[in-house]
Amino acid sequence: MRPDIALVYLLLRLLALLPLRVLHAIGGGLGRLLGRMGASAARNARANVAIARPELSPPAQRRLADACLREHGRSVLEMASVWGGGARRALKRVREVRGEEHFTAALERGNGVIIAAPHLGCWELLNYWLCSRTKMAILYRPPHVKALEALLRRVRGDLAPEQVRAEGAGVRTLFKRLSAGGTVGILPDQKPRKGEGRYAPFYGRRALTMVLLPRLAARTGATVLFSFAERLPRGAGYRIHLIPAPEGLDDADPDRACAALNRGVQMCVERAFTQYQWTYRRYTPPAPGEVNPYRD
Repeated sequence: MRPDIALVYLLLRLLALLPLRVLHAIGGGLGRLLGRMGASAARNARANVAIARPELSPPAQRRLADACLREHGRSVLEMASVWGGGARRALKRVREVRGEEHFTAALERGNGVIIAAPHLGCWELLNYWLCSRTKMAILYRPPHVKALEALLRRVRGDLAPEQVRAEGAGVRTLFKRLSAGGTVGILPDQKPRKGEGRYAPFYGRRALTMVLLPRLAARTGATVLFSFAERLPRGAGYRIHLIPAPEGLDDADPDRACAALNRGVQMCVERAFTQYQWTYRRYTPPAPGEVNPYRD
């Protein structure tokens, strides 16, 4: 590992010594600062909240967006605790699991399981929890800074998941694992590359949506479950959710399948709205005939 990346890892280890409630308090403060500075993350969150909650007045939308920014700050700081402290320590913070019976039944069926984990709550802790229950293959997109990939593979590899790049060979690996009855994890709301997605409704507006997950489900017959780790107040820990996918996700029509995929993401978001990554430019590139909702 490069010296500078090793230094980042050391910093994560040191920050992990702080109580989770302290990290969340610092993160919440950083989120407030983003809002006051008018950072691009704040502008993105406000634009997204206006789309997702059009019934609210502009002041109410802004207050909700500010709450989302505070949760965004907490999500950033808690990574230090989850990654720096290791999987076994992080798993001690899971206070409740809702819907585990769906996961158990899916594993017992032996047809393969696809975990659709949106950018909601603490998805890195969710990875640890899933890997503690079964062998996993996790699809990821390499970071723009190549040197960070080694760090990410290290901190995510504590319970030895198979980390699969989002490229041709990686996709073939996922098909192979599911056909053998294995379990794979995918971020369903990650924007696909050009030519690899379809526009489908998400909170009433069309967003570019991946076709990979629906195709995996249709071709392998695997069970799809949506899942996320909800952040509990005041650093109290986390609640894991496992939710059956909406009907139609494995439809042969990609437009119907992608619409079902986004319904599943939205279903999760509604359980912990402010903990979704609303700072993400989910609606770019805009669908044909629509304008970019984000100010550059």
